[in-house]
Amino acid sequence: MDIKQELKKRADFFDKQLEKFLNNGTPETLYDAARHLPFAGGKRFRPVLAFLSCEAVKGDVVKVIPLSIALELIHNFTLVHDDIMDKSKLRRGLPAVHIKYGEPTAIIAGDLLFTKSFESMHNIIDDLSIFKNVEYGLIDCIREICEGQQLDIEFEQRKIVSEEEYIEMIRKKTAVFFQYAAEAGTILGGGTKEQANALNEYGVSLGLGFQIWDDYLDISSDEITLGKDIGNDIRNGKKTLIACHCLSHATGDDKKILEKIYGNQKATEQQIKQVYEILKKTGSIDYAKKTAISFCEKAKEALEILPETEAKQILLSFAEYATEKRIK
Repeated sequence: MDIKQELKKRADFFDKQLEKFLNNGTPETLYDAARHLPFAGGKRFRPVLAFLSCEAVKGDVVKVIPLSIALELIHNFTLVHDDIMDKSKLRRGLPAVHIKYGEPTAIIAGDLLFTKSFESMHNIIDDLSIFKNVEYGLIDCIREICEGQQLDIEFEQRKIVSEEEYIEMIRKKTAVFFQYAAEAGTILGGGTKEQANALNEYGVSLGLGFQIWDDYLDISSDEITLGKDIGNDIRNGKKTLIACHCLSHATGDDKKILEKIYGNQKATEQQIKQVYEILKKTGSIDYAKKTAISFCEKAKEALEILPETEAKQILLSFAEYATEKRIK
């Protein structure tokens, strides 16, 4: 099985649905700004996960289209605002929305994407109780994403953040979205409560592994590979798992260097390299890599109760791919 091809096939199907839904409007600049990121590419992991979860319980993926669009629009809404907060200049290899259109328009464009996501949700054709279940689930998901984002901001001001605190933060900020996509896709596909719980566990474990692997990539790849500024996490004082592990294990001169440079917006490329060497020396980068893989293995274990289908095999491969993506 070619996992990349299977994911791309579903992503291409999704793109056609998104193109139909997210059309132009006025003011033209606002809609151009809102469409900038959604049509700049991206792997479409969240909508694809919803499709696959529906397929895994032998459901009709057409029922999941409105949900899939809502997932991607909310994801992009968070990215628009995230880039403003992080002062990132690039996203998906292109200028971030606030760089191209200015911060005020970028903020409104993000708000528009948020609004359009609920417009899409109301296109779900299903039993009212099922619709309410899925919509309330989305509301809870967004609330947790906001809470996770605020924790992320507050952690930047703290010298030490425990691993447990970090895991809870990324569960809220990132993993809950994967969790919701998988569970809601199962529900709309007509899956049982047991199957929905299994996909729920799969989604949260996959999301945790995905985010930690992203942290690993951000500190071990160059700017061209990732399409965003290298060293952003170091300059912003981001408390990734790598940072949490390193800050609690570094000693002596290494600890003093970290305290001086980590979170310093004016850190030079040479200083970034200094920090990188310390992260390697403490084993923190390798620790994060192993932890990400461990979470993805846990995700695969959650699928044991599902019937043997092609979609299940793709989900299993998806969990492996999450810790391979963009490494080359």
